[in-house]
Amino acid sequence: MFAKDPIINLENWDKSRLTWGYFLGFNSYDFKFDYKEDTPDILVDKTTGFNVGLVGDVRIVEHLNLRFEPGLYYTQRILNYANPELTKPLDKRREVNSTYIHLPLLLKVSSKRTGNIKPYLLGGVSTDLNLASNSKAKEDNTNQRFRMLKWTNNYELGFGIDFYTPYFKFSPSVRGVFGLKDELIRDIDPDSPWTGNVDAMRTRAVFVNFTFQ
Repeated sequence: MFAKDPIINLENWDKSRLTWGYFLGFNSYDFKFDYKEDTPDILVDKTTGFNVGLVGDVRIVEHLNLRFEPGLYYTQRILNYANPELTKPLDKRREVNSTYIHLPLLLKVSSKRTGNIKPYLLGGVSTDLNLASNSKAKEDNTNQRFRMLKWTNNYELGFGIDFYTPYFKFSPSVRGVFGLKDELIRDIDPDSPWTGNVDAMRTRAVFVNFTFQ
C-alpha cells in the first residue's frame, strides 16, 4: 500500500453510485456551560464511550459524496459542582449516562486518490435522540435526577483517510460535534443550586470512527 508504485486496489470503487458499510469507534463527550452570573464552573469528568453504526454513501460528483451514518453512541459524563450551598458529597456529583441514537447527514469532500490512499474532509448536521434523557421524569436534582432534552441538534466537522485494501475500503476519521441548543431541563426550584445559574448547557464531543466498506 505504501510502496512507490503500489498495486491499485479496488480501482473502480469510487465510480459506484451507492455504497454501504459499517463503523466502530469511540467517543469523548463534554458539556459547554454558560452562566447567568460569575460563579465557579461546573467541572466535567469525561469518559471514553463507544460507537457502532451503519454507513450509506451516495456519490454526487467526483470528489463529493453525501453520507448518512446512523449509529448508537454510549457515553458517561460526571458533573462536579462547587456551589457552596451543596455540602453533602452526594449532592456535589451527578453521573450523566447517555445512550444516543445519532443521525448525521454529512458531505464528504475528497482529494485526488494517490495510490491506495485518499484524504477527505467531512462536515454536516446531525440530530440526536437521547434514550436516557430523563426528560419525562417528575423528580429533579433534589432526588438525584439529572434531566436533559430528549432531542438535540448539532453541527459536525472532521477529517479522515480512505485506505483501499484488496478486499475492502478502510477509513479512520476524527470528528468534532457541537450542540446548537440548550439541552438542560431546569429543576422545579428556579434557584436550584444545580441548574438555577446555568444559562445554557450544550454538548461538545469528539468521535473517532473506523469505517469498513
